[in-house]
Amino acid sequence: MGAQWKAKGRADAAATKGRIFTKLAKEIMVAARTGADPDSNPRLRKAVEQAKRASMPRDTLERAIKKGAGLLDEHVQYESLTFEGFAPHQVPVIVECLTDNKNRAAMSIRMLFRKGQLGNSGAVSWDFKYLGMIEATPSAPDADPELAAIEAGAQDLEPLVDNVTLFLTDPTDLDAVTRALPNFGFTVQSAVLGYRPNNPVQLDAAARAEVEAFLEALDADDDVQNVYAALAD
Repeated sequence: MGAQWKAKGRADAAATKGRIFTKLAKEIMVAARTGADPDSNPRLRKAVEQAKRASMPRDTLERAIKKGAGLLDEHVQYESLTFEGFAPHQVPVIVECLTDNKNRAAMSIRMLFRKGQLGNSGAVSWDFKYLGMIEATPSAPDADPELAAIEAGAQDLEPLVDNVTLFLTDPTDLDAVTRALPNFGFTVQSAVLGYRPNNPVQLDAAARAEVEAFLEALDADDDVQNVYAALAD
C-alpha cells in the first residue's frame, strides 16, 4: 500500500493479490465512514482510485464502500495503530495497522520485531516527514515537472526511474495537487499520504537483504496496512 520502503522488487515481494485487495478494502471501509460519495470525500476518492489501479473487482469495491458507510447489516470497526522501532542494522521503521482487534495486532507486531527492536511512540518518527506523495508520468511531450509542481501547488519534486516524477505535498494539499496535475500534462499513477525518511540508511547487499526480509514479514501481516523504513535506494 502506498509510497513505502523502496526495496527493489517490492511488487514481486508483496503478498498475493487477494491480500492486497483486503488491505485496499480496509482503507476504503475506514474512509467511507465519513461518507459514501467519493466526489465529496477526498480520502475515499483516493482509496477508490488506488483500488481501481490495482484492478479490484467492481463488486468488491462497492461492497467495501457500503460496508464502511454502514449500508449493510454486517459491520466491522477498524482502528488505526502505529508502531515505531528498528529493523536489523538499526534501520528506523514505522508500521501503520488497521485492525479489528488491537490486542492481536499488538502481539503480532511484538513477535515480528523480535529480529529488530520495537520502540515507544516517537522513537523514530522524529526522523521522518509526513507528506503527500504523488507519482506521475508526463502525458504531453512538453510537460515540465518543475512548472507543474509550482502551478499545482506541490512543495517539491524528485525524478524517479521510468520517466516518473515524485511530487511532494503538504498532507492537506494531496487531493488538490493530485487533481491539478493532469491540467499540466501529467498522469497520476499513485497518490498517498505517508512517511518519508530524512536520513535513509545505506547498507551493503547482505545487510539490505536481511532488512528487506524483515520488512516483507511485517508487510505480510494481516493487520499491517503500511510499512515505512529509512532504507536508502
